[in-house]
This record gives sequence, structure tokens and C-alpha cells, in this order.
Amino acid sequence: MGPHCELSGCPAFPNPASLWEVNLSVKSDYAARAVLGLAKQYPSGKAVRVEDLAKDQQIPQNYLVQILIELKSKQIVKSVRGKEGGYLLDKAPEDISLAEVLRCIHGNVFEPAALHNQACPQALKDAWSRLQQILDAAAEDIRFHEILDEDNRSREMYYI
Repeated sequence: MGPHCELSGCPAFPNPASLWEVNLSVKSDYAARAVLGLAKQYPSGKAVRVEDLAKDQQIPQNYLVQILIELKSKQIVKSVRGKEGGYLLDKAPEDISLAEVLRCIHGNVFEPAALHNQACPQALKDAWSRLQQILDAAAEDIRFHEILDEDNRSREMYYI
């Protein structure tokens, strides 16, 4: 395998924009939205009720509960019981990567079926593997505090 390359300017992937046609599930989007919603509340240290998080992030409440249970199993979020109960991040937003959330939901950031297909030529498997490593590294570099900062900046721009 060649040296690690960034998506832009990589000879193996001359058009990085086309990579974003890779489809991730709605569940991964909802999980990322849930973590982002909890990241917004992280400085307060207060738990967020499932109903409020579902409404704020436009996620079906029943589906959100299932996602939060999965995130809790990987210590991304934690739950608080009682009157002031709900969910909150189990660690700081800067310590949570998009890759970690995707792995929690799917096991991998990107898992090409061809890697496990005997009929797939080895050269193509190698290409799929390189793509998998690049996407994994890119998702690992994206931290929720950065997403939150960008979200805050875009909201400020909207109100100007």
C-alpha cells in the first residue's frame, strides 16, 4: 500500500467530491445529530430529556432511544435517572470523533462488501481497502467540538 494521502490531490481519488456519494444510513445521521445535540448542552452539565433531544434534532423519539442505548454501550453518552434525568455526553466533545459514533452504529466507518467477496480481484480489494482507510482516517479527524463550533458559526452568520 502506498503512503497515506489526503482526499484532495490524491492520485487514487482525483475527484474527492464523488466520494461523498457513499451512502451512510439514516441511523448514522441520527446518531451524529444526537451527539451534536448533547454536545451543545455539555458545558451546562445538565442531562437532556429524550423528548427534547428528539424534537431539537428532528429524530423520531422511539428510534432515538434505541440509538442512545447503543451510544451508551460504547461510553459515548450516559444516562441520568430521576426528575432531572435524561442523557448527556460521557466525555468532552473534543474527545468524540465522528468515526467513533459511526463505529458504534455500524461497526466500521465504511465496510465495502467486496473485501469479503472471493470473486473480487485482489487489486480491487486493495483499492477498496485504501478507500476504507482514507475514510476512516478522515472520520477520525472530525471531532464533535469542531462540528459544534462550525454549527455555532453558521447560526451566527444566519442571524447577521
